[in-house]
Amino acid sequence: MSYLSYIWSTYGGQITQAFWQHLFLVGFSLVVGAVLSIPLGIYLTRSRKLSGPVISVLSIIQTIPSLAFFALLLPILGIGITPALIVLFLYSLLPIVRNTYTGVKSVDPELIDVAKGMGMTSWQRLIKVELPLSAPLIVAGLRLSTIYLVSWATVAALIGAGGFGNLIFAGIDNYNNDLILSGSVPTALMAFVAGLIFTFIRRLVTPAGLRGAKK
Repeated sequence: MSYLSYIWSTYGGQITQAFWQHLFLVGFSLVVGAVLSIPLGIYLTRSRKLSGPVISVLSIIQTIPSLAFFALLLPILGIGITPALIVLFLYSLLPIVRNTYTGVKSVDPELIDVAKGMGMTSWQRLIKVELPLSAPLIVAGLRLSTIYLVSWATVAALIGAGGFGNLIFAGIDNYNNDLILSGSVPTALMAFVAGLIFTFIRRLVTPAGLRGAKK
């Protein structure tokens, strides 16, 4: 406890500043990614010829090492928050698009037929049947994307975007384990808390009849 008090009294100001920078990097990238990815995932269920190529391209983006990705954008966008947000936004896409596509596509065809029999339009089927049933899987994609972003955002410090990575890399440069812990422990805690929040949201959006079947 005394060690934690020492860390906080020594680096509390830097940790607080890094927290808000890190939260902005992750939050902004996730929101913009979700706004694009969820409609894209739904569209791909209606245009399945495009689903394979689009998801393949997003998978390739996901495999690019974050350090290399930031370095590739340096000559074009320079350093700072803007290139960091672009890279993190691109990283956020795959989990959300794939889970949205899989969730909507996996809705029982018999339920779709029943909805058609009731005279629902395509839009009504999407809003009243497909999205409610696929919501748990979509939220799982958001959870996965958030945890990835919290981790990858630490690398953004190398291009001047701030966040907990500043403390971690400063600690590495100065052989200071206290600084490294001041950045790495809050990063892990942020990912843990984000995971808990999205797990709670997933339970909220899971239809009552499916709660016993989906964990």
